[in-house]
Amino acid sequence: MERKKIRLYLGIDPTGTKLHLGHTIPLRKLQEFADLGHEAILIIGTGTVLAGDPSQRKETRSTITAREIENNIASWKKQAGKILDFNKIQIKYNGEWLLKLSIKDIINIAAKVSATQLFKREMFQERIKKGDTVWFHETLYPLLQGYDSVAMDVDLEIGGTDQKFNMLIGRDLQKKINNKEKYVLTTPLILGTDGQPMSKSSNNCIWLDDLPKEMYGKIMSIADAQIAQYWSNLTELDLVKLTALKPFDAKKALAKEIVRMYHGESEAEKAEKEFQSVVQEKQTPKVLPTVPFTSGVTVATMLVNTNLAGSMSEAKRLVNQGAVSGTVSINDLSFEKITDPNKKPSDNFILKKGNREFIKIEIKK
Repeated sequence: MERKKIRLYLGIDPTGTKLHLGHTIPLRKLQEFADLGHEAILIIGTGTVLAGDPSQRKETRSTITAREIENNIASWKKQAGKILDFNKIQIKYNGEWLLKLSIKDIINIAAKVSATQLFKREMFQERIKKGDTVWFHETLYPLLQGYDSVAMDVDLEIGGTDQKFNMLIGRDLQKKINNKEKYVLTTPLILGTDGQPMSKSSNNCIWLDDLPKEMYGKIMSIADAQIAQYWSNLTELDLVKLTALKPFDAKKALAKEIVRMYHGESEAEKAEKEFQSVVQEKQTPKVLPTVPFTSGVTVATMLVNTNLAGSMSEAKRLVNQGAVSGTVSINDLSFEKITDPNKKPSDNFILKKGNREFIKIEIKK
């Protein structure tokens, strides 16, 4: 980097429609290199996604359709645009070279990597010990991702620490095929709202397209031990300032800054004020979203249909954990816990999830 501008890339597979805060760490690092004038590339894995990345997976990924890939790409590009300046960063699709590989090409690539090396992966060993299956296409994934480095002849690859194995396979292939060094830069993974690694399958994500108040509230719900991790990896806030703040005040500053980054200053101010009134002062919001339902719909269904729960099983779990309550009047602040997920609320019933999410039920006649 002292001698020349380097070519580097970050690869993402379009496996879902949303990006969470954990995704922003390598994306922001890619933008840093672009701002310094290096040739930065965002690879969208239209080829690798067909094999399915086994990294950090205890089971095989589900197959994905062409329509899902197309929809996911459109959604991801829009969200990534909040972080990346596409005037400085190229977008490429690895299906453009991976899907053109012949059987002979794949054999030649595979001949550069030991099968023993592939099967030593920790998640594969865990599955084998449990008697679960490791499918052959999953062992191909690191080869396909690794070949991206060869096809683009890059100097550096960026990825989360969970991608280290795949990226090092690319380093080996670049050395053996192009006789060139390729370096690897790993970025840390962060924990989600439940203190476990942030991931879609764990339902503990803070999404970039979360509503401002929801994003703010989720950040306020993280454990105090996670504040420094979020502060240093997700923002440009001064670490010296963090040491001078009490945990609650630090979380408020953190939540406001992250909402500002992805929703703007005005929305950050509104989210902070609403959190203060609804959570700190325990007031019911003056304006509630009203959602119409037909008569006889259960609480569990209402939670799912209003995105307060991701599935029926999650909705039932929330009720069983005492996280859902309700009242028949906005002036009645004594919400009662709902204990039956099959309860069928009446008209004008106010449903509350946790301390900050409310909906008003309108029963259509």
